[in-house]
Order: sequence, then structure tokens, then C-alpha cells
Amino acid sequence: MKTLFDIVLANRQGKERGLYSVCCAQPHIIEAAMCQSKLDNSIVLIEATANQVNQFGGYTGMEPADFVEFIEAIARRLSFPMDKVILGGDHLGPVCWVNEPFESAKVKSEALIAAYVKAGFKKIHLDTSMPCADDPLELTDEVVAERAAHLCKVAEKTAINTFGYSDISYVVGTEVPPPGGAKEEINTLEVTPKLRVAKTIECHQLAFNEQNLQLAWERVIALVVQPGVEFDHTQVFDFDNSKVTELSSYIQTVPNIVFEAHSTDYQKPQAYIDLVNSHFAILKVGPQLSFAMREAVFALSHIEEQLFSIEHRSNIRDVFETEMISNPKYWSKFYGEEVVNTKLLRKFSYSDRIRYYWNTAAVELALAKLLSNFEHQAIPLPLISQYLPEQYHQIRDGKLNADANSLIVSKIQSIIKLYANACN
Repeated sequence: MKTLFDIVLANRQGKERGLYSVCCAQPHIIEAAMCQSKLDNSIVLIEATANQVNQFGGYTGMEPADFVEFIEAIARRLSFPMDKVILGGDHLGPVCWVNEPFESAKVKSEALIAAYVKAGFKKIHLDTSMPCADDPLELTDEVVAERAAHLCKVAEKTAINTFGYSDISYVVGTEVPPPGGAKEEINTLEVTPKLRVAKTIECHQLAFNEQNLQLAWERVIALVVQPGVEFDHTQVFDFDNSKVTELSSYIQTVPNIVFEAHSTDYQKPQAYIDLVNSHFAILKVGPQLSFAMREAVFALSHIEEQLFSIEHRSNIRDVFETEMISNPKYWSKFYGEEVVNTKLLRKFSYSDRIRYYWNTAAVELALAKLLSNFEHQAIPLPLISQYLPEQYHQIRDGKLNADANSLIVSKIQSIIKLYANACN
């Protein structure tokens, strides 16, 4: 994708240009991203993870082609041009099948990559950093690189067979935060050393050359490293620009490549500017957007309690709790019995495990009920001031409608704006 290369080139030349990646599969979040893109007259990068979307449906129930149709439907509703949308696949590799032997996970990873490429995804994160059931506990850089090159070869062959050419952009790296977030509280966080970055690039370039993927290597635009940003259940590790000066200088010696920063959620606004200026030109955001949506929906549910009798309420907060208790697989391994205040974390953790439950039938029904209630009931401004004060001021200034959908989208968009301001 020429646009991606232009942004990477501009960033490498020292211009304040970057790209944020919206890693979500929730309609209100996609709408907020497209609305912000309209305001900025910019492209929007939307990514699906292997856990969310895969050839077996993932936790959203969508295969890659379904996800494309899902995005296209929202774009049509908003009259948003699809030529301004770049679709990416995140953590594509054996992540969903690490409990299986490598050969079994490898076959499924190949099918995963092929499905994403056939569906038209143009930015592919090759993530082969995690060991499978019969692997050693830690994979060497050489093994990770060889596996990434193999999946790249599958992607290239699929693109050429499907479209007659390949213009896929790739992201590689061994310092990859775990998909879904940290499983425990984090005590320390180390920035990736320069020597490790150099070895990662060397191993990947060699592996690509051995697979005759020299042309594909020219389309590797980013490397995932740890810049010292992360979050766990209740704390955020803030970016310290002084700790990445070596990395920032080094990456300028490597042709065509910038850094991609994962887990940038919840950083201070200046951090995003500093990251982009330090050549972390691609900023991934996901949980903070669904966290903001949860905040907006919970706020509306509190307003609902002031305006509707018990029998007419959505009770969406209780519905979430019931769904999470009845199907704990998306949060129990992260919180566990030993964690104090598990009930509180299920709702309010920075890692936002609630995001896995938006597409359950009960939650979708409750959300539809909540929104339907407010279609027939105006929301008094004092209640908006109480529960959504930022949106209240936007309404008072004539910049926002006082309907429930607009309030939700605005709440999400307030986070996206922080990224947009740093990248544009």
C-alpha cells in the first residue's frame, strides 16, 4: 500500500507523521474511527486480531471475509469511502493454537494467513514468537524468523494467485506483547535493547532471503519492539522518551523500517507525540477504545435508571456480569481466584475483558434495548452533565447531538483524537 510507505518514509525523514491502528471489532468503535478520519481527511487503519477473526470465526464469530463485509457495511452507512480504509491482520500466526504441536498449529496458521490475504487485508503482522506445545519454552530469534518467513511466503503466493500481484505490507518482531494483554500485574518493564533489535532484523532478513522473499522484505515496514509502554489490571507504564534514544537513532540506519508500538493504550497525550517523533510511527490501540465505550454505555445505563421503571430498563450492567460469570474463559486466566476484587476487575480493569462479550446475544439484546429506550426519551442535559460531562459541553457548544448513539461515539472518539493529533 503506497499510503503506508509514504507515512513510513515521512516519519523516517523526521516529519511528525504516523499512523494509529484501531484494533477492535465493535461497530460503534469503527464508526468513531471513520468519523475521526473524515475530520482529518486521513486514511484509517483498522486491524483484526487472530483471536477476534480467523478461519474458524474467532471470538467475534467472523472469518476474515466476514470482517471485510462488516467494515464495508459501516462505511456504506456513513458514506465513508473504502479507499480510505486499510485493513490489517494482527498477531497472525499460531497464537490460537499454541496448545497444539507445532506442525498442527503451522497448518492452521497457513490457512489463517491465506484467508486474511484472500479477503483483501493489506497489512500483515507476522507473529510467530510464541512456542507451541512441543516447542522449547523460549524460541530463538532464528526459529521465529524462519517461521515468519514461511508464513510470508504463504501470503505472497496467495496474493499473487488471487490478485495477480502482492502489495502487502509486513510487520515482524520477536518482542511482541501477548495478544489480549498481560495475565498478571506487571512489576518491571524493560525497553528492548538495541542489540536485540539488530539481531531480530538480521535474522528476519536472512530468513526472507533464504525463502527467496527479497521483494517481500522490501515491503517490511515495521518492527515490533517494547518501548516501555504497557498496562495491567489497574496501572499504566508511562512512556519515557529518554529510554529510547538508542533505538530511535538505530532504526534510522535500517532502510524502510520504523517501529510499531503495541499496548499504547492509556498513555498521556504527549506520549503519543513523543512516540511518533521517536520513530514509533505505528501506534496500536484497542482496549482503551472498548474501555471508553463501556464507560459511555454504563453512563447511559445509570441515566436509564433515572428515567425508566425497572421493568423497562436494559439492565445491561447486570447482563454483562451474568454473561462473564457463565462464560469465564475470556477473563478467568487473567484474573484468577487469587486476585482480589475479581468482580471489580471484570467491569473496570484497564485490560477491559468486557470487550470479549459485546457480541454475545444477551449483551447485544440489552444494548439494543438501551438504545431503543433513548430513541423515545430525550436525555435531560443535567443527567448528561452528571455522567458524560465532556459530551455535555460539546452539546452546549452545538457540536454534538444529545442522542445515545452520538454520546457513545463521541466518548470513543475523544480517545482516537489523541492518536490523530500525534499522527497527523
